[in-house]
Amino acid sequence: MTTAAPPIPQPAPSAVRRLTSWLHRHDRVRLLLLISLPVGGLIIVYFGSLLILFVNAFWTKDPFTSLIVRELTLDNFVKIATTDVYRVVTLRTVGMAALVTVTCALIAFPIAYYLARIASPRKRGVLVVAVLMPLWASYLIKAYSWRIILSEDGVLNSLLEPLGLSGPGLTGEAPVWITFVYLWLPYMILPIYAGLERIPGSLLEASSDLGGHAWTTFRRVILPLAFPAVVAGSIFTFSLTLGDYIVPNTVSNVQFIGNVIQVNQAQNLPLAAAYSLVPLAIMLLYLLVARRLGAFEAL
Repeated sequence: MTTAAPPIPQPAPSAVRRLTSWLHRHDRVRLLLLISLPVGGLIIVYFGSLLILFVNAFWTKDPFTSLIVRELTLDNFVKIATTDVYRVVTLRTVGMAALVTVTCALIAFPIAYYLARIASPRKRGVLVVAVLMPLWASYLIKAYSWRIILSEDGVLNSLLEPLGLSGPGLTGEAPVWITFVYLWLPYMILPIYAGLERIPGSLLEASSDLGGHAWTTFRRVILPLAFPAVVAGSIFTFSLTLGDYIVPNTVSNVQFIGNVIQVNQAQNLPLAAAYSLVPLAIMLLYLLVARRLGAFEAL
């Protein structure tokens, strides 16, 4: 009579195997570990730099020794609020950002409407690539291209000269406005296109069945439903214009917030840090308004 062989003892699982088995049973812990590294890097790099900027804004620079005085004070903010130059530059920058945003919205809406509601699928694909194509080119190349176009002996004046007209040149706010509209227009087209594409066709058919004309349908149905997408696009155009300093330096001689910060960075770093908080505060208020208008849901 044969006897069964004794069972072979199994080795105890290693610590790594026990850990992986435990993580497999706890999805939330596994997800937390996966995102901890990128989130930690974001907190350290992004929010850490903002914290340093915020602290520097309350320091001052000694006019005699040129050394940073690390004592908390509101002198920089008082200087910004009471100096006419900073108020004028701030209003100019905010006005330019608003003007660029409105212009981009007026140009982008019909383009986005054609893409979403009229163009065939084949044309839509080609036009979407055409909208995205300027984003593939270098920012500096596009800015300097407009400098060449708008210069006194540039392409624009060559075309207008037979008509007895001339372009804006490289002075004033007009060349900055033109260049900004060209640069940021795709950022307005794409959110509006996405918002219009999400509008059910049945709503437009219902408006037509109820006797609504084209303008009534646009004003009462399309525009209210697409408005959050317009606000979503305005977040990009407004914020990008608000903090840009390369375009004003390239195509004009007018100073904006970014240019003033750039100059003060070398001369008075705490003052530059304090002035940097101005566009941050403006954008924070803008985002709060945009959130109430439903822009985040349209992104």
